[in-house]
Amino acid sequence: MTRARYAVAAIALLFACIQAAPSRAQTLTGTVGSAEEGAMEGVLVSAQKLGSPVTVTVVSDAQGRFRFPDGRLSPGHYALRIRATGYDLAGPKTIELGDAPADIAIKLTKTADLAAQLTNTEWLMSMPGTAEEKRPLMECMSCHTLQRIASSTHTAEQFAPVLERMAHYANNTIQARVQMRVAPVKINTGVVAKLAAYLATINLSNGPLWNYDLHTLPRPKGRATRVVITEYDLPRQTIAPHDVRTDHDGNVWYSDFVENFLGELDPKTGGLEEFPIPVLKPGFPAGSLDLEPDASGDLWLAMMFQAGLARFDMKTRTFQLFPVDGVANDDAMQQSMVMPRSDNVDGKVWTNDVARHAIMRLDLKTGKYQRIDPFKFLPQGHPHAPYGMAADARNNLYFMDFGDEDIGRVDADTGAATIFPTPTPNSRPRRTMLDEHGRLWFAEFAANKLAMFDPKTEAFKEWDAPTPYTYPYDVFCDKYGELWSAGMASDRVLRFDPQSGRSIEYLLPRPANIRRVFVDNSTDPVTFWAGNNHGAEILRLEPLD
Repeated sequence: MTRARYAVAAIALLFACIQAAPSRAQTLTGTVGSAEEGAMEGVLVSAQKLGSPVTVTVVSDAQGRFRFPDGRLSPGHYALRIRATGYDLAGPKTIELGDAPADIAIKLTKTADLAAQLTNTEWLMSMPGTAEEKRPLMECMSCHTLQRIASSTHTAEQFAPVLERMAHYANNTIQARVQMRVAPVKINTGVVAKLAAYLATINLSNGPLWNYDLHTLPRPKGRATRVVITEYDLPRQTIAPHDVRTDHDGNVWYSDFVENFLGELDPKTGGLEEFPIPVLKPGFPAGSLDLEPDASGDLWLAMMFQAGLARFDMKTRTFQLFPVDGVANDDAMQQSMVMPRSDNVDGKVWTNDVARHAIMRLDLKTGKYQRIDPFKFLPQGHPHAPYGMAADARNNLYFMDFGDEDIGRVDADTGAATIFPTPTPNSRPRRTMLDEHGRLWFAEFAANKLAMFDPKTEAFKEWDAPTPYTYPYDVFCDKYGELWSAGMASDRVLRFDPQSGRSIEYLLPRPANIRRVFVDNSTDPVTFWAGNNHGAEILRLEPLD
């Protein structure tokens, strides 16, 4: 053999040995079953390494088998948990992974407390009453689960002062951090009494058992089991990730709804860095909501009751604040939205005034805010609330009227507003995005629909969410034209193809209160990201097809 041939053969042998060398990151596989059903499809199996903030979850297939992706679980001691409505984990509850692949048999037993496993959607499916009676419960989910109501023993008379007290809580309140409004709140005692009377018919005020059956949604099947879900626990229960998005390095940024921090998560390690946002109004509720990049890639936050906007310089890692100026900055001032995407066009950034249901526009040169009332020519008597925002290439603003049923447009040059009512009355459109074709995709929260508005033709399209009482909060159109959505009710991520009408609903491992959703189009398949606003965690969902 010549030296050249010998060298080639040696390299080939070395390459073969490298390919055959075992990896220290091993695969965990197994089966899931119960005495009642045998092998079980659609059971979520989660593994969390001792001391790690990261939990990885997979779903069992039609044969009851599950498999964690190669390389996701390194050797160590893991806690196991499952999610399968109606069942509890009998065992094993822990596993020690070594250098060899592991295969285990997971056994489930019937649960003794089905009510503790119901999602908000399932409670709404179960509770008797009309759509009008259930409608106020949509607001309750912003702060807590509906199980708290259903498991209470309050009478109507006892509920009334509770509801009045809750009206004084700030929007950015979670159970781990209650925050009170500073401005006085007007209470409609008639509305309170009506709601209190209904709540007393669906709870345990008349006995130890509900007077209605508990209904549940089916477990995932087929393509809904083809997914890997990763949860990143945040270090404090008082962290409430509201808006989540990735940067060009793959790191995840989030707005904290109840604390004055901007967070950055490294998904490769689970490590977290927090950047404190200076306090503008001591004594007022803290936290931010909307998180958006501007034309240069810097991040902007709407500071809610702190009454201002914050720009975070991605290079220097410092904030510049733009407080609301003048008499407008009163006790009621609240800004939930910011839209800086086309600030390079005219040096203007859009935002809102929640208390006065108005649009505001910040001039970056002067720091002054212009106020625009987009509803002043509409008939009186309808509630309005400018919410989700998007700006086109000329910095014209499109916004959702979350209080009513409208899409609004504000001309960047003239400030003139045009209102486009949605086909469904009282739809309450919430968050939105503008795609590369100039189409607005948005969630119709109260109508339980996803929708699209084409500004060029002024035409709407609407699609029903496949599950009742989903109440989608937001929607994202990915590079393939599929829609991704989630919300505060179902603990599911919706993937919807508007062309075919086909949908997939991915069940999440734990109760999830999701607000803004984000899709990373740089991966194939795409990757879904969201924050669990009540669960102090970031969620990554990777479909396998």
